[in-house]
Order: sequence, then C-alpha cells, then structure tokens
Amino acid sequence: MADGITGIRRLDDTIVRFGNFGGDNWHMSWASDDSQYTLLCDGQGYNTRLFKLAGNPPTPRFEEVPHYPKLLSEKAPNVNRYYGFGILAMDNSIYHCLSTPNHVFEQPDARFAGAKLIFSPDNGATWKNQDGSPVKWEGWQERSAANMVFFNEPGECFSLLTILQMGKNYALNQDGYVYVFSPNGSTEGTMNQLVMFRVPKGKLCDRGAYEFFVSRNADGSATWSKDIRERGVVHTFPAGWVNRKVHPYSWHPSVVYNAPLGVYMMANWGMGTRDGVDWFQKPTYLGFWIALKPWGPWRQIHEETEWKPGNPQARCYQPQIAPKWISEDGKSFWLVWTDWAGHYCFNMQKCEVLLK
Repeated sequence: MADGITGIRRLDDTIVRFGNFGGDNWHMSWASDDSQYTLLCDGQGYNTRLFKLAGNPPTPRFEEVPHYPKLLSEKAPNVNRYYGFGILAMDNSIYHCLSTPNHVFEQPDARFAGAKLIFSPDNGATWKNQDGSPVKWEGWQERSAANMVFFNEPGECFSLLTILQMGKNYALNQDGYVYVFSPNGSTEGTMNQLVMFRVPKGKLCDRGAYEFFVSRNADGSATWSKDIRERGVVHTFPAGWVNRKVHPYSWHPSVVYNAPLGVYMMANWGMGTRDGVDWFQKPTYLGFWIALKPWGPWRQIHEETEWKPGNPQARCYQPQIAPKWISEDGKSFWLVWTDWAGHYCFNMQKCEVLLK
C-alpha cells in the first residue's frame, strides 16, 4: 500500500478554528478510555496545560484535566519555563515531556537546551517526576542531568521531543518499544536533522534503558546504541528553514501509525525566515512523509513552501496528526495546527491521502 500513496490533499472547506482556546503546539495521544489528550502551550494564563478532547470533528469539546500540576504563564514573576510537547497515554499512565530553554527567551542566544519528563500513573489523577517524587518545576539553576531526562546533551539534541503515536493505548505497537523523535540541535544543519531513540514500554522513566538510532541496515532493520554520542541521522529536511533570532524553532514533527494503510506518517514544518534571521517573516514550510518502519527510510509525499490554510497571511506551525481522528480506512485524517497570524488557537482541518 505504501507504494500506492501519492500525496496528501488538505481540504480548506473543512477548517474549524477554536478561538476560545488560544495557545499552540497541541501534541496529542489516544488513551485506553477513548480520551484523546492534547497539550496547550502559552495560552489562558498557563505556560502548559493538559486537556481531554471529547467527541469528534468538527465539534470536539475541551475538558480540563483538573489535577495537572499548574505551570503558570511565563509572564508571571519568577516562573521557570517548561513547554509541553511529547505525550503518550498508555496502560492507564500518561507520560509527558516538557522542553526547557537555556535561559529566558528575552535574553540573547536563547534556545531549547533540554527536556523534563513527568508522568501520571493513574490517568491524570496524580503526577510525578521521572524519579517518582512529586512534580517540581525546577528553577533555572536547579536543572541538571539528575532531574531532566535530557539536559545539555551533545549539540543540544533531544530538547524538543515527539512521541510516536500508535493507535488507542499504543495498542498497534507489536515490538514492545516506544519511539521518540527530535531535531538533532538548534542550528541550521542540525535542527533540520531528525534523530530518535527507542525504549521498552515499561521503562520510559529509565534513561539508562534508552537506545539511540545509529543507522539503517541493508535488511531494513536498525542499529541502536545506548551512547547518545553514536546517534545517527534518521532523515534530513530541506535547508533554509531555521531561524537564529527569538529562539531557533523548527522541524519538530508529528508521527503516527496509520494501520489501515500499513504506514507511518509524519507531518513536519520549517520556519518561514529570510536569511535565517527572525521567525515568521514569510509563510512556513509544510511536508508529509511516509515510511514502513519508524526509522525510515522516509519518503516525501507532500510539500508546500507557502503553507496558508484558509488565511493568505498565515504563519502556521506545529502541524499535528490527531491519532484518534484517522479514518477506519486510513484514507483521511484531521490535522491540527496554530497560526501565528491572527488564529493563535486550536485550528483543525480534514486531509485526504491520495492513492494511485
């Protein structure tokens, strides 16, 4: 079936915008109780919040997860910044990765430098740090490799984490591993490189169990290493879409398994920048790729160098393929994103998979 996939068609007449849910990023995971969790960053007074999405398109409902530990707006005094990205709901637990910058973004040379892992063992009722202690938002000087899952790694890799989604409760997975993706750094030439690691499903909180992708083998398998310095590049995205000012922010993917078509699907985006300087100076890049294995090889099936869904002035980013909203035949899905230019909220539209 993978060879028969020729492209993606976005259906702009299906666009729905939830202006009352201002914020961005919207990483999602599909839980065993049929809830679809989604993360909101920088909206409604909070740096990061967690919601359930009840119902289905075009009219899902947002339900707050009441016991999620409060992470107040970055504008509040003395608040340390953690941005919720990768999330996985699996076996009545929720695992959640939050990216942290090297210092406040208002200072020069700001960039993401690490990630914190928290989890809930009871579907959001209580939350713990990676080591099982109660959640604490460490201050700037308290952060270290002891309390962050990644911190000041080589080239600042694995600072922006995306967790592969494999159906309800991760039930479509058959090899017992969770797969996690990230840009390889925060500069042009590294941020557009994709790297990844895998970890046994029961050991997400054990950094020592992580195995980093090294290379693909001739038989389609992959070589893995527990040494992060031996990591290899899974895929390289087009050059010219990484900014230097504000903070580098680009090529942070969404990856899901489309079971009816038997393929992994990835959506990714590049920052619209001129001369690699500031961000959102022009429309962003949108691409879709497919693969038969999480580690590829990845084949591109869609490219837009001016991604402008329903808005001629659009500056869109963080496209997310909603894992619950893939059709039964796999031939359509719903894409979620944020638009910096006037629609800073939960935006969604239906997309079709084009076949021969």
